[in-house]
Amino acid sequence: MVLIALAALFLVLCVVAALFDVNQLRIPNWLNLTLAGLFVPAAAVSGLPLEIIGGHLMAGGLAFVIAYGLFAFRIFGGGDAKMIPAVVLWMGPAAAFPFAYYMALVGGACALLILIVRRSMPAEVIPGFMRKPFENKANVPYGVAIAAGALLAGSNSPMLAGFFSTAGITG
Repeated sequence: MVLIALAALFLVLCVVAALFDVNQLRIPNWLNLTLAGLFVPAAAVSGLPLEIIGGHLMAGGLAFVIAYGLFAFRIFGGGDAKMIPAVVLWMGPAAAFPFAYYMALVGGACALLILIVRRSMPAEVIPGFMRKPFENKANVPYGVAIAAGALLAGSNSPMLAGFFSTAGITG
């Protein structure tokens, strides 16, 4: 039951991060740290073998290296580069590839939507809380894609499967 509550909190915080990114085009450090930090008590109460937990740690470490490489080349912002490893830590090897797939799919759709809206209407007509991504030269709020990837691929993760099963959602 504790693992389900921690998983629910993790997913809610992913959505909060996406909303921060849409509103401010940044994801606060405290939020990324909380996402990663919640993994520790979740792993402790999960009952999963150490090999599985180690796989989650290795997947998160690899995601860290890749995300910071993309940050160094200015493909991702700093908040995105910190959120991806935190999410992959929860996904583990079993869900890392589905997560990356859904994240890329939703990220591309977001970018396409933003380009279409920027060309068809002025940013001033967009409601204020979500206007920043539609302003000229603004970045794509990739936190939306990261959160969507977590929600769509989460049922494949041993850390999150119990939550999705309890909620009646199967992947």
